[in-house]
Amino acid sequence: MTPAISMSEVTKRYRAVTALSSLSLDVPAGSIFGFLGPNGAGKTTALKILAGLTRATSGSAAVNGIAVDVQGTHRAQLGYLAQDPQFYGWMTGRQTLEYVAGFFMPRATRGRIDELLDLVGIADAANRRTSTYSGGMRQRLGIAQALVGDPAVLLLDEPAAALDPLGRHDVLRLMERLRGTTTIFYSTHILDDVQRVSDHVAIVDRGRVVVSAPTTELMRRSAAPTVRVALVGANDGTEAALTGLSGVSAVVAAGRSGDEWNYDITADDGRTEVVQGAVMRFAAETGLIVTCNRREALDLEAVFLRIVNEERAA
Repeated sequence: MTPAISMSEVTKRYRAVTALSSLSLDVPAGSIFGFLGPNGAGKTTALKILAGLTRATSGSAAVNGIAVDVQGTHRAQLGYLAQDPQFYGWMTGRQTLEYVAGFFMPRATRGRIDELLDLVGIADAANRRTSTYSGGMRQRLGIAQALVGDPAVLLLDEPAAALDPLGRHDVLRLMERLRGTTTIFYSTHILDDVQRVSDHVAIVDRGRVVVSAPTTELMRRSAAPTVRVALVGANDGTEAALTGLSGVSAVVAAGRSGDEWNYDITADDGRTEVVQGAVMRFAAETGLIVTCNRREALDLEAVFLRIVNEERAA
């Protein structure tokens, strides 16, 4: 089956800055594909290239089998939502969709507009000016306008990043409702969102794809038995010291809260009990206070940190 999106050795340079470096990626048709990475990783640049809003320095890309080029023929396959969508505030939500629909058909059908307003959950606000919409409502309207042309591929740039928890919940539910009707390729740095709705994920860092796989496969492949350790009184040298303990395969620093330092420790051959015992002995010998020393399953955040840290250390 032809991939919904294909990118091959795509590089984008802005003078001295390389935003994308030989990025290659295939997105399966019909998937909800999370394009995951830290801020500045190159996610927005990749989406803009696919949307035809900027040109790659080198490499090639295709959408639904149609090459991305200066003629923009591929755009007929796309719906696009920018990271911070802007609308004419004096227009209502319905008028906004009618205006966008005018680019796709001679006259917008009322039935199609009503269908989209209902789909994204803003039918009750259809006749209100968009200047009165909340952030979540604007995102939902943005998705509706991206769907007006019935695209094969929907590009969403950080669709929930600036929203409160309720707005994020609404947008994620909408994405789940769209599953199977179109391919959704969306960028984000919010790992919980990816784990909740995505069936495929790619992790990108410093303009390159580090890993791309079905979400369940990535979790199964990367989620080795882990011990979450929290130590009071640790310092910058503690991570290296933990790496040398018996039974330890790898250590990832997982943040700090006041005097408490957190670590995710991967156990050799799944022997988490060996690691837990070694941590207790280490703490007793060095005067540290152990506030957490438990086995836990890795979530996508821990997998992401491990993969990115290993890539940067290579």
